[in-house]
Amino acid sequence: MSRKKRTITKKTLTTEILTVFRRQPKKSFNYKQLAKIIGFNKDEVGKLINNILFELLEQEKILEVSRGKYRFKIIRNLLDGIIDINSSGNAYVMVDGFDQDIFINKKYIKNVVSGDLVNIALHSKFKKNKLEGELIEVIEHRTRQFVGIVELSKHCAFVISTNPKIPFDIYLPNSECKNIKEGQKVVCEVTDWGNSKNNPTGKLIDILGYPGEHNVEIHSILAEFNLPIKFDLSIEELAKKIPTKISYEEVKKRRDFRNTTTFTIDPEDAKDFDDALSIKKTDNYWEIGIHIADVSHYIKENDLIDLEAKERATSVYLVDRVIPMLPEVLSNKLCSLRPKEEKLCFSAVFNIDENGKILNEWFGKTIINSNHRFTYQEAQNIIINKEGLFTKELEILNKISQILRSKRMKSGAFSFERSETKFKLDKEGNPITIYYKKSEEAHKLIEEFMLLANRKVAEFIAKQNKIFVYRIHDSPDPEKLETFNIFLKTFGYSIQTENKKSIASSMNSLLKDIQERSESNMIETLAIRTMAKATYSIDNIGHYGLAFDYYSHFTSPIRRYPDVLVHRLLHFYLEKGIHSPYKNLENQCKHCSEKEIIASKAERASIKYMQAKYMSDKIGEIFNGVISSITDFGIFVEVQNTGCEGLIKLRDIPGDFYVFKEKEFCVEGFQTKKRFYIGTKLKVKIRKVSLEKKEIDMVLL
Repeated sequence: MSRKKRTITKKTLTTEILTVFRRQPKKSFNYKQLAKIIGFNKDEVGKLINNILFELLEQEKILEVSRGKYRFKIIRNLLDGIIDINSSGNAYVMVDGFDQDIFINKKYIKNVVSGDLVNIALHSKFKKNKLEGELIEVIEHRTRQFVGIVELSKHCAFVISTNPKIPFDIYLPNSECKNIKEGQKVVCEVTDWGNSKNNPTGKLIDILGYPGEHNVEIHSILAEFNLPIKFDLSIEELAKKIPTKISYEEVKKRRDFRNTTTFTIDPEDAKDFDDALSIKKTDNYWEIGIHIADVSHYIKENDLIDLEAKERATSVYLVDRVIPMLPEVLSNKLCSLRPKEEKLCFSAVFNIDENGKILNEWFGKTIINSNHRFTYQEAQNIIINKEGLFTKELEILNKISQILRSKRMKSGAFSFERSETKFKLDKEGNPITIYYKKSEEAHKLIEEFMLLANRKVAEFIAKQNKIFVYRIHDSPDPEKLETFNIFLKTFGYSIQTENKKSIASSMNSLLKDIQERSESNMIETLAIRTMAKATYSIDNIGHYGLAFDYYSHFTSPIRRYPDVLVHRLLHFYLEKGIHSPYKNLENQCKHCSEKEIIASKAERASIKYMQAKYMSDKIGEIFNGVISSITDFGIFVEVQNTGCEGLIKLRDIPGDFYVFKEKEFCVEGFQTKKRFYIGTKLKVKIRKVSLEKKEIDMVLL
């Protein structure tokens, strides 16, 4: 009997197909090629072969490498990485060792969230030099808690996420729907991620309330990023039991600065004062002390407070509130360096002459009594007007800080001074006005002395070759720099990209040239994006942006857990300890870096919410704006003088069909060839505002 007349069964075909794949594991086949190789008529068995291929794909025995073509799944063709889904539903996967992220079409994405660890297959062919692949499996779901709006049906409910990057709805069974009402915002946790055909299943965690209500939206932001709203009662109670009285024995162990002129300089609304400066004149130099709250004295390693602080890793500063790393009895009272109160500190003390030369350094435990609490504005007024409390001391500190800053800039440091978006709120937390807060001399004074302490502490330990927690920053990606340079040329600017020092020098010149220009904020934002992200690590590579060979975080232990670790390690080594007492310190560094990113995202989300709220009663009004970024689905426009950013969808730009030109930083009309670039000034009208999505929709005039 000839092969073509054999009985065709599913089992026979499956065996034959897998045999072909195993014989040529690197080659891909479509169903017609397989039918021909096996010896069956393609028209007769085509549908069956396609079904078998789909089943084998579901069983992960083969993988589809391009449309209609399949290949045997072998380990060396697969990669693991972190997925990032954009607003259009497509994704990119960041894989260690690959300079370029790998594009994943949204047709392959199901029940996946940005930040998940995934396994992908890299396509053998891809378009326009862009690496492409497809999702094989999710190795680890790193987000399990979601916020969304409830849609009820007869026997169940669905939670519809307001985040456009969440490509699925979450099914809630009837047992979870007893206390929820249509249209409420809820928090749920995924208990079953489903598959390519079914949605994830969840359980109800919390009912937040109805969309648009202020506290509901703020709590939604916290829940979305899995950030706590409050401390457990047990932690609060433990914090209250910490002794507040400083014993005579403790004072005797410390260097006494209670009779030295000392003060703090902080924002007007600050309550947690991490740092204070002391200054004393001697014959030939100034003794300047940088005194940092001794948090590690009060929280004991691995007690409940410490474990909670370790998990939180950082305080989170939303527009209308702070989610502190430590209970308020510690952060705002016991540890906070409040004026006219004796406080325990860990200090870096320097003998510095008036030319900014450091003659001597000392690190150790101290006790202080701050004479005064300045706001930044108060200190700034004294520096400018040369009159007021501690005028001479502020003048000397400002002079030395300017010398330190000048030296840092000459060494190749970057001088990013992007204006900070601030809000003036009414009693109900509604934004009345939005303004830019610029860094003035008083801010730079504090910044330079904090940088000095952080640098010198890191240098002190590094030169002893001991394990430590460093704040590291890698040099920028040359490709990103070149892309940024191409963009700058559209404005008539450029930067040098040959070597590290020339990059910093030309970047600083650029930032100086664009001051007071309409595009300055946007160019500085894009310049920052070309830089690598600073992280924590025990492996020191230096800090490129600051031009420091050694750098750490020592100066903010009330709001950053790495600083607590640095205090403990420094004290351990000062007490003649040799080997680090910590295991898995690098893992803790990684955790702190990840939590810092999450906190930053939550802070940005609260700003976007407040900006949307500010614009919510301005629908129909016309504003001047500038294009701040461009995507394949629209252009983002930043309203001048407020920083509020809204979207004009490409399909809504009148007069033509517009196409995204990624490499040219523009969108172009298909027929008219009219272009809109980043930085183009526009007049826009506010069309719609969504508080739940934190989005402002605009139309172009």
